[in-house]
Formats: sequence, structure tokens, C-alpha cells
Amino acid sequence: LERRIVSNVAQAQSRVWWSCKVFLTTPSTAAAMAGNWCLIESDPGVFTELIENIGVQGVEVTEAYSIDQETLAAQGTVYGLVFLFKWRGGANDSKPPISHDVPGLFFAKQVIQNACATQAILACLMNAADVELGEQLSQFKEFTAEFNSEMKGLAISNSDQIRLAHNSFARQEVFSMERPATEDDDLFHFVAYVPFGDRVYELDGCQEGPIDHGAVGDDWLAVASEAIQQRIAKYQGELRFNLMSIVKDRRVTLEEQKDAQELKLAELMSCAPADLETEGSPNYIARAQIQQEIQRLEQLIRMATADRERYKVENMRRKHNYIPFVMEALRALARAGKLGELHATAQKAAETRYAEARAKKM
Repeated sequence: LERRIVSNVAQAQSRVWWSCKVFLTTPSTAAAMAGNWCLIESDPGVFTELIENIGVQGVEVTEAYSIDQETLAAQGTVYGLVFLFKWRGGANDSKPPISHDVPGLFFAKQVIQNACATQAILACLMNAADVELGEQLSQFKEFTAEFNSEMKGLAISNSDQIRLAHNSFARQEVFSMERPATEDDDLFHFVAYVPFGDRVYELDGCQEGPIDHGAVGDDWLAVASEAIQQRIAKYQGELRFNLMSIVKDRRVTLEEQKDAQELKLAELMSCAPADLETEGSPNYIARAQIQQEIQRLEQLIRMATADRERYKVENMRRKHNYIPFVMEALRALARAGKLGELHATAQKAAETRYAEARAKKM
């Protein structure tokens, strides 16, 4: 098992730069065939655009700030959950995987570096009953239907469409260095929780098979929430967890609700009841309530649309090449004779942070 460092965990914003280098087949062969997969930021805007670039429509990713059933259910139609946790060596903090195949369940082993979050997202999409996967991803699902989990993982790693969508978020870097992870490094991993058939499964590409968490029951989110809480409880003093939901596009859901209210209003108006204009009458109150609900939904639609526009701006900034600006700024500081002093100050601050981090782990 070979893993790469996950760095830059922004705990306050629940955003994590992630990478998990896991080879379950021949590492050199898989890497050579699949090419490089970049580090990308764990962010709902990033993953929403990634899903759209793959060709899936009518789906978005939202960040869940609580794992209780009520909070998760309030997000609308939830197709799956993507959970981030700290990797603890070979320890399995969940149940053992099942040893038998589940007909129709899409489960893929991870065979290429930096792919754990994308594979978790795919696990949610591929196992959702009513998601429009798009032509290419539908063909991919059909093509890999009879593959075993290892072959499915290889197929993902060699999919140009998936890799290009993933790598569209590659950060511009002057140079990149890799080194083996050490005991001082914090490693993180993504897994998916999905309902399939009448069971709730945890899909982890690092495991030998799916993990069965029990019957769906009245609400599969309650089962998944309990499994996630049990996993978190095994960590002592660890706060760096992240949970995202793969949900139906809020704009679509809100438009459907608005259409229903407008139809209800039209039916009321078509009856033309005599007391419709009589203030305080039942029909007058009913019309006012419907109109108020329509206004509320329109406001929510505007907010959801604004979020999508914000995602676009943020993603443009992520993809922009700032290196020329940074290099010119460094040249200007050097010409002003300030670069050496600033470098020494920054180096001292970095050494202090490193020493503090080491002390916390002791």
C-alpha cells in the first residue's frame, strides 16, 4: 500500500487538499496506462463542476455541516454521501467488507493515485437509480457492467473523460515534489455511502469489497449517519472530518415546487370564488399564502443560482495561473532589498509552526 501526502487541511472551512496514492494492482503499469491525476480541492463547487464536466446533469454537491438524519434529509433528494476521514495506516474503522458480489452494485477498487474522491463521487452517481448520467458515462457503466472491482478501477483510471474532468482543476506549479509519507504526515481518504436495493453500503476503493451497514429501513440516511458517527467516535481528539452530499440540483427541485404552487394558484383563481377579494375570507387567505410561498421559492432559486455563479468565479480563480504575478512580485521585492528579510521571517515562522505541531503529537 503506497500513499501520497495529503496537505493543506483548512479545518475552519472544512476544505481539504487531498491525495491518496493506492495501488492494488501493478503500480507502474497502472500509472503508465492512466497518466497523472492531479491534486484537487475538496469543495462543493469543484465537485459540482467536475460532475457536470463528466456529463451528468441535474446533480450538485453540497457540504453537510451536521451528520444528523434531519439535517441530511433537509437537503432534498440525496443520492449518496462522500465522507472524508483521517487515514490510520492499515486500520479498518468500519465493518469488514462482504465477500460476495452484489448484482448491479458498482464497486471499483482504487488503482491510481489522487483518485479517491473522484471514485467516491462516481460510486454515488453510478448506483443512483434516477440520475441522468449522460451518454458517455452511461456507456462507461454499460461497458464495465461485467467487470470485477479491480477491472472497474482500471477502467476509471484509463477513462479520458473522467481524467480530463478531474485534471481540469490542476493547480499551476513551478515544480512539484513527491516523497513517501511518514508517521508525521496526516493522510486522508474519501469513501461513499449509498443506498442500493434494500441495503446501505459503504464503498471504499481501498477495501476488498463493499461494506454492508444494514437494511435501508424508513430512511437510508439514518443508517448512513449512524455508521459515520460510529466511525468518528473511534477517533480521539480528531476534528478534521468532512461530509458532502450528492443531491438533486436545488434549482430543479425549487422550480418544481414553484410550478406546483403556481398550478395550485391557477386552480384557485379559475374557480373565481365570490369571497376571493374579501379580506380575511378563507380563499383570500389561501391565495395570499400561495403567493407568499411562490415569492419564497423565487428567492431561494435566486440564491441557488447565485451559488452556481459563485462556484464558477471561484473555479476560474483556482485554474488561473498566478505564477507570473508571483514571480514578478518576488523580483520587485528583491530589487527593493526586502526579499531576504521576508524570507528569514517566513522561515522562522514555519519552523515555529512545525515545532508546535510536533509538540501536539507527543
